Amino acid sequence: MASIRDVARRAGVAPSTVSYVLNGDRSTTEETRRRVREAVEALDYHPRAGARMLRSGRTGVVALALPRGGGAGGTAGGRHAVDGRFAIETADAAHRLGYDLLLATSGDKASGLRRVAVSGLADAAVIMAVDLEDPRIGVVGELDFPAALIGRPADEAALPWIDLDWERAAVLAVRELAAAGHREVVYLGSAEEEVRARRSAALYGIAGAGRGARETGAAVRVGHAVDDADEAAGLLRALLAAPEGPPTALVVQHPTAWSHVLAAAGALGRRVPEDLAVVVIGSLPEDTSCARLPRIELPVPAMSATAVELAVEDADARRPARGRGRSRGQAAAPPGEAARQVLLAPVLLGGDGLRPPPA
Repeated sequence: MASIRDVARRAGVAPSTVSYVLNGDRSTTEETRRRVREAVEALDYHPRAGARMLRSGRTGVVALALPRGGGAGGTAGGRHAVDGRFAIETADAAHRLGYDLLLATSGDKASGLRRVAVSGLADAAVIMAVDLEDPRIGVVGELDFPAALIGRPADEAALPWIDLDWERAAVLAVRELAAAGHREVVYLGSAEEEVRARRSAALYGIAGAGRGARETGAAVRVGHAVDDADEAAGLLRALLAAPEGPPTALVVQHPTAWSHVLAAAGALGRRVPEDLAVVVIGSLPEDTSCARLPRIELPVPAMSATAVELAVEDADARRPARGRGRSRGQAAAPPGEAARQVLLAPVLLGGDGLRPPPA
């Protein structure tokens, strides 16, 4: 099996120069890159992703940019559940298209993605935990790096993206509760840190709660879900003792916090749904423990698969014509075509289980 030194000898360069060429360092001359490419081909050298990149113009890798501390669930339990599910589904979607998945985690969103983009280790990125004004959008624009978002940015034309319509989901939940007779509703949206970070799902959800109140005339108070049993008990106790009166219904936009709300309600002598209606937004599809509640599930498989397809299409559209080929059965988007946006309509499951407030 040929080594990097064999390639260097045949190309008449130093081994470090071969490494520079394989890693996409543009400081080398075109003549040097040509000699190295010819040596790689002649010796059938396979330096991990490098040889594939030289022959095909791509690495066959998609990166999932999933910053630590910034997942869709907000707090630890929900974040890990949602992030893990998205990672699995994104890996499966990438593999179906012939790609491997590189998981890129970093506390600093922008610098973490920048390292992936300049490393040459991936053809494109799927970006999660999207803020309305996400700094990673500027990074991939500056570096002309293909990417797609799982999340709806403020500048919707900046990149391809897919998301659940969180605003419509909140409107739907409030509307169905109001139709069942509930006039005092509390909307427990995403965690406070997600609101401060201007996380897309958090802010669209709050906007939907307000819109639902305006459209139905119901009184909707907005709070924040907590994924901790003791904190949930304290929160529910405060809501039930509020001066403006106790709510008859809760909307919980969180994949796991609803379970603590149910436990706290039982401890306080409130039955669900007889005494307190609970609607969950963003539950995981496979969470059977949530099946008895009215809920709007987070369509993780569809979101992951579409995001990978959008990222690969973006990579094909940006690739120079001489190196562009159709990617694993996907048609390349024409150059200059507008980025695709996919907004998934919410579906309320188990809505027939909603009950009117107690007399």
